[in-house]
Amino acid sequence: MSQHIENVDALLVGAGIMSATLAALLKELDPYLRLEMVELRDSGAVESSNPWNNAGTGHAGLCEMNYTPQAADGSVCIRKAVQINSQFEVSKQFWSHLADKGALGAPRQFINPIPHMSFVSGDRDVAFLRTRYDAMSRHHGFATMSYSEDKAAMESWIPLMMHGRDPAEHIAVTRVEGGTDVNFGTLTSQLLTHLGRLEGSTLRYSQRVVGLKRNGNGWRATIKDPRTGEVRQVQARFVFLGGGGGALPLLQMSGIPEGHGYGGFPVSGQWLRCDVPAVAQQHNAKVYSRAAKGAPPMSVPHLDTRVVDGKTALLFGPYAGFSTKFLKHGSYLDLPRSVRPGNIGPMLAVARDNMDLTRYLIKEVRQSEAQRYEALRSLYPQARDEDWRLEIAGQRVQIIKKDAQRGGILQFGTELVASADGSMVALLGASPGASVSVSVMLDLIERCFSDRKADWAPRLAAIIPAREPELQSDAALYREINARSARALGLNGVAA
Repeated sequence: MSQHIENVDALLVGAGIMSATLAALLKELDPYLRLEMVELRDSGAVESSNPWNNAGTGHAGLCEMNYTPQAADGSVCIRKAVQINSQFEVSKQFWSHLADKGALGAPRQFINPIPHMSFVSGDRDVAFLRTRYDAMSRHHGFATMSYSEDKAAMESWIPLMMHGRDPAEHIAVTRVEGGTDVNFGTLTSQLLTHLGRLEGSTLRYSQRVVGLKRNGNGWRATIKDPRTGEVRQVQARFVFLGGGGGALPLLQMSGIPEGHGYGGFPVSGQWLRCDVPAVAQQHNAKVYSRAAKGAPPMSVPHLDTRVVDGKTALLFGPYAGFSTKFLKHGSYLDLPRSVRPGNIGPMLAVARDNMDLTRYLIKEVRQSEAQRYEALRSLYPQARDEDWRLEIAGQRVQIIKKDAQRGGILQFGTELVASADGSMVALLGASPGASVSVSVMLDLIERCFSDRKADWAPRLAAIIPAREPELQSDAALYREINARSARALGLNGVAA
């Protein structure tokens, strides 16, 4: 092993959207920070940030009905949708700041205006969507949302979904014209390119972290190059574990007590993808329907317009599955290796309490090709099998954690697990991660760099003038910030 020890202020593990966002924020706040980012693969944005591995929705709570649960009395709670909507506005402010200063490439390379729609069928779901619309449209974040049961209007908005549909079917939609499609792979690459131009910022590929030990006020990381076998050590005051599903094993390696009891439940996925221009050009929307009973939130069926490398394609899915891998390019031993005495109880409790999910996943895994196309035709009645091909999506490792009442719970979403002194943080979980990456990383900075909070506050306020609470409560400020971001990102002034 090399005796030379590299010293950095921050070591970031993983070269996806989260690490790239954190690094860019830190360098904006203190250009003199010494950062090193290490990535197991030979390039960045290979796993969850890759555009074909995620929905790329630009989650803003506009169309995802799982963010607006319905209570037993029929009312709809919009709190989660409002939160995510404001978090996405925070992300757009940071991207706008970087775009204005020329730190990114052309915004249209990673973000495009695409209407967001919710689609339901049947009297019960139509009633739910109407109630949801009534609740959401009263909040300024969703003031531009429209509701319709008019099939002529739907014919103009989503012709692929209307041609061949039973005229007697009771359907309804909500529509927000100013939604977006985000290619987080390209955005990540632009951020990494920007970081590569900054002094004191280093990015190394084909680097596996094989050891993490506390050392004084920081951490000593042992890092191996799988290609050459070279082993080196890095001393860092702060370590961020942002390697997607690979963050959990690294958290366990660190041994911090705050990580005790956490486990992971990996969910794989597949899409049907259509690259036929004549088909893709007839659908300009992201359309979400409702999830089946017991289905995980990430498995809500949707027919999406995607813009990747300037080309338009359609995605339908995802079809959920199960794999013991924590990363798409990981090992089938990832899940069994993650089992510890401290998390086996919560994991067994989750297995006991989520039989609907288990049955759903078994059904999805056993699904035939014909059944996949049958599901597609529930949204696109005249779809031709030959226009579509199967695309393997990325892995999502959902959080399993201790729960005093049930022993363990399965948690969807993202969570920061930090050491008590803030010297190490692991990011666990999945959707809507990428879209709210800036908010999550700001939360991390405020928790782990609290000693710099006063010094950084003026600079942060200049970069991101409005945070979530103000955006959620101040309609005039929301509209002002939204319009400013739309101009900077080339969204043609359309409210998002």
